Amino acid sequence: MSGLLLGCGTREVPAPPAPQAQLVTPALGVEPGPVRIQPPAKISERYSPLGLTPVRSTREAPVSTFGIDVDTGAYAHVRRLLNQGTTPPADAVRVEEMINYFRYDLPAPTDRAQPFSITTDLATTPWSRRTHLLRIGLRGYDVARAERPAANIVFVVDVSGSMEADNKLPLVKATLAMFADQLRSDDRVSLVTYGDIARLALGPGNDRAALLAAIEPLKAFGFTAGGEALAIAYGVAQSAFIQGGINRIILATDGDFNLGLSDPEQLKAYVERAREDGVTLTTLGFGDGAYSDAMMETLADAGNGAYAYIDGLSEARKVVVDELSSTLFTIAQDVKVQVAFNPDQVTTYRLIGYENRQLPQAASANDKVDAGDISAGHQVTALYEIELASAKQLPHGQEAGGPRELATVDLRYKLPGETVSKIIRKQITVPRETPIGPPQGDFAFAAAVAAFGQALRREKDLGDFDRHDIVRLAGPQSDLRRQEFLRLVALPAAASPR
Repeated sequence: MSGLLLGCGTREVPAPPAPQAQLVTPALGVEPGPVRIQPPAKISERYSPLGLTPVRSTREAPVSTFGIDVDTGAYAHVRRLLNQGTTPPADAVRVEEMINYFRYDLPAPTDRAQPFSITTDLATTPWSRRTHLLRIGLRGYDVARAERPAANIVFVVDVSGSMEADNKLPLVKATLAMFADQLRSDDRVSLVTYGDIARLALGPGNDRAALLAAIEPLKAFGFTAGGEALAIAYGVAQSAFIQGGINRIILATDGDFNLGLSDPEQLKAYVERAREDGVTLTTLGFGDGAYSDAMMETLADAGNGAYAYIDGLSEARKVVVDELSSTLFTIAQDVKVQVAFNPDQVTTYRLIGYENRQLPQAASANDKVDAGDISAGHQVTALYEIELASAKQLPHGQEAGGPRELATVDLRYKLPGETVSKIIRKQITVPRETPIGPPQGDFAFAAAVAAFGQALRREKDLGDFDRHDIVRLAGPQSDLRRQEFLRLVALPAAASPR
């Protein structure tokens, strides 16, 4: 299939170009200098407010706890803004989602009884002479498309008037057409649409042609009865429920709920109640203008799903072809990470990103506290900037000898269907005599993405670390998505010349 038919006419969209293996390190075309971000353009898009993660003293607060995040919506959304020549508002930039947009060479777990591997690395901080970067990487086990359980999927598609633009409903239709090609014979798929009214456009079934026929005539009109549509979708999902299978609603919209149940907190509470019946919710965001990033992230979090933003056919293929088939299958629930730093060895720390994922210390061992889920093939990377104690600060007797015990990582999770969490514990130690060098390879690229995200958020911790430094840190790349990142760093909207 060389193209995808959009809308009611015969407009054909070409398939994405074939991958190229060349290494790319673009020239920035500006004089070297600190990363100075242009003021964001005035836009009506809505974001959840994010504060800045503070530097914490290990003597006062030695424990850091957060729920994992497998959303990638922020990166694709930031990319779209930069490509349009708009500097993203700081609240649009969730650094952890930018880091986790990319895959890294993390080892797969050796036994599915323990669904994760944990990898830790320590390196000097590229933008600071006095701190180090600690990387914690999690990787879930992989599941082939043919191996995953049967799926009961209900698509909920916004066909209101706000979805008329080419990067909204036409792109949604192309995305659903791609998904149709991924259906297995034991899957069930339904379609609910909503504009002025919400309706069931296609009942549960497995007919690819019927799904395409239901998608093709969709047109944008009216207001947005999103709450009513979700109620219909949950009812359909329950009627077609697959015991032991995957039961998920996938909401495709610009997040502009303005008719019926539209209050974000009420919608969140509704989705949280519904997930207790075993139906999860994933959100796919489209478009710009009145786009509500805040709503999309909130609903996905409440529904124990993931949030992705689709800004073109390439991203649609990544989300629904390359990733969705395996990531529909949840391998662990309520996944929380707790890092207990050793105050004798680490004086301060700062978690980069995860501002709206941080949890109280007691939440780690509380199995009633909801946190993120991880599906097959998912990876999660977290970066801490830490300050090591100097030789003069070390307690008497620890100035020399064995390895430095920096921290303990506790990973808590529940296996699907279970109510009591399990724990994986890893000690982080470094040899005292071995020099700690700069990050290399994947670690260096993750640090470069973290630096770029912090720059876009106008954080002061980067000092004079500039865009040239970010490109050099990332290094030449052959992967198309990493090449695209290097091009984003070079865009005028990313920073102003010195």
